[in-house]
Amino acid sequence: MSTTLGTARPDPAAYMLRTAATPAGRDYKRDLLDGLDIRPGQTALDVGCGPGTDLPALAERVGERGGVIGVDRDPVMLEKARHRTSGLSTVEIREGDAHALPVAPDTVDRAKIDRVLMHAAEPADVLAQLRLATRPGARVGLVEPDWDTLIVDAEDLDTSRAFTRYTTSEAVLHATIGRSLARHAERAGFTVETVTATAPVLLDFEEADHILGLGRNTRRAIEAGRIDGPRGRQWFTSLSEGPFFATFTLVSVICSRK
Repeated sequence: MSTTLGTARPDPAAYMLRTAATPAGRDYKRDLLDGLDIRPGQTALDVGCGPGTDLPALAERVGERGGVIGVDRDPVMLEKARHRTSGLSTVEIREGDAHALPVAPDTVDRAKIDRVLMHAAEPADVLAQLRLATRPGARVGLVEPDWDTLIVDAEDLDTSRAFTRYTTSEAVLHATIGRSLARHAERAGFTVETVTATAPVLLDFEEADHILGLGRNTRRAIEAGRIDGPRGRQWFTSLSEGPFFATFTLVSVICSRK
């Protein structure tokens, strides 16, 4: 499907893999795994593993004596994850919802949830499930963006702000959960150890269009009456002409089960 307002909605698996391959994606994922302090022989859980982007790295860290469990509810994602980890005997892919994890209680030493809670129907229920699955003292890593901090540079500042408001209020279910990650973790029974915030910088328009959905979300905002049509199209065109700059806040929390 083509559109005059940016790229069409990308294949979800391709989107995740491409985003993870960006410099900012590689950096925060590396920091997340480092913060989890995964040891050989442990069991690591990836909730919402998608196409298995991080499963090989987890498998490398737990070693031959450890185990990795990847959970996702999307059959297409599960198929891709199985293909990606076909040569890794320590990795097990399980179909299941984050709200009802197919994991026995008190069996997980390390766990991560990466940009999943913003789409979950009930983030608190997901974290409750995660606490149930982890052992006392287990370390857990959470990463979520705060889309209310999305900044897109343009001379038409009002339309940039309208785009961010649309993203926050309609495009993403829990668009500001990044700022409340630590609070949610504490309420779920975890002890928060570190909270970090980074601001990925996007200077390439096409890459930003892919990651942020600039064109497709502008089109949706116009259709919803949140942005004036001609003004929104002119705003998008001006972004493509460069130079381009956009950023947002990505929050990472490392916590442990009490």
